[in-house]
Amino acid sequence: MSGVVDAKLAELGLTLPEVVPPLAAYQPAVVSGVYVYTAGQLPMVEGKLPVTGKVGGEVTAEEAKELARTCALNALAAVKSVVGDLDRVARVVKVVGFVASASDFTGQPGVLNGASELLGAVFGDKGVHARSAVGVAVLPLDAPVEIEIQVELVQG
Repeated sequence: MSGVVDAKLAELGLTLPEVVPPLAAYQPAVVSGVYVYTAGQLPMVEGKLPVTGKVGGEVTAEEAKELARTCALNALAAVKSVVGDLDRVARVVKVVGFVASASDFTGQPGVLNGASELLGAVFGDKGVHARSAVGVAVLPLDAPVEIEIQVELVQG
């Protein structure tokens, strides 16, 4: 590990996972100008989902919040895979999160806090971002949560 962000991850007891291979015809992350856009990242751990189902049904909001944190780690791994060094991140611009929700579940923002809090812990003020939290009927592989992020890179 090297760099300020890698040191912060280590301090938090976090390790970036291997980039999750795409499930279809897309790339895990792409660079366009000074931005990196990630594909939706599922809460994969060592190649599999630790839990499946709907939040507010088979999955509790607290479990889903932890899964959102895992999604954010996977998104950071995807960013690092295309830029080489997370110290190149000037700021996290936007987080979009999808929560597979039971029909009466309305706590999507609380679930997404798992991702937002992780990004804040890792990047400090540079981790403060705009965000959308969307409830959906179902996600790929019956995942409870999916997160995508957009980051701006340091210019020059």
